[in-house]
Amino acid sequence: CVQKFSIIDVKFLEASSSFPPIWVFSEAKQRRRKRPKYMRCLQCNKEFTCTTSLKIHQGVHTGEKPYSCDQCGKAFRTSKDLKIHQRIHTGEKPYSCDQCGKTFTTSSQLKSHQFIHSGEKTHSCDQCGAAFSWLKDLRTHQRIHTGEKPYSCDQCGKAFTTIGHLRTHQRIHTGEKPYWCDQCGKAFTTSSYLKIHQRLHAGEKPYSCNKCGKAFTQKANLMKHVRIHTGVHTGEKPYSYLKKCDTCKKCCIYLSMFSVLNEGLCLDHH
Repeated sequence: CVQKFSIIDVKFLEASSSFPPIWVFSEAKQRRRKRPKYMRCLQCNKEFTCTTSLKIHQGVHTGEKPYSCDQCGKAFRTSKDLKIHQRIHTGEKPYSCDQCGKTFTTSSQLKSHQFIHSGEKTHSCDQCGAAFSWLKDLRTHQRIHTGEKPYSCDQCGKAFTTIGHLRTHQRIHTGEKPYWCDQCGKAFTTSSYLKIHQRLHAGEKPYSCNKCGKAFTQKANLMKHVRIHTGVHTGEKPYSYLKKCDTCKKCCIYLSMFSVLNEGLCLDHH
């Protein structure tokens, strides 16, 4: 940004049709003052050093999102946010960990990951003792104990502990599937479902049974298989925990709160 202002000797500039009112300041004061120079948003009083930053910020109040994705139509307030989003479609992950080589789409994701190597976990839960590297992760975890689910779907009312889980759920209603397989074109609602699918093309089966050696693409399928062995001795019914997909009516395993069957859909229909 080039144009800067001080917060002294104020003059009011009338609003244009495309931009709400702002405060501006005299050139004489700009030349005389050496301290940091700001302009202020009239709606929330937040201060900025240039008009460009203020205009971007005011999109929070106006709801304006001028930058849209040409692949899925999702809109954003800034070109930077759009660029980060488009990495979902391109698969670009420009930030890599110098210790393990794992790659990420944003620098903040890389920074969070690096705590794994340092082992630093300064925030601990006072109820169960679980420790976390970030305070936000601790607060999210504590909702398990409190039962708090502050994010609810405006279409069906289902509630979630994190906004990320809500956004993933909302794709059921919108039909949005932003993660595409570059080999067959099949689309998925989350990157994890895409990763599982891509093992079909690669022939990768990372989960193997320690009793008979049979390998599987998903951990869920391995756990289902292992219960066949344990059931021989315990009398356990290995298929008593299966549920049916609402769309194809095939039986699919239901294991945890992260299972796709939380929504009543199997992987093929998610």
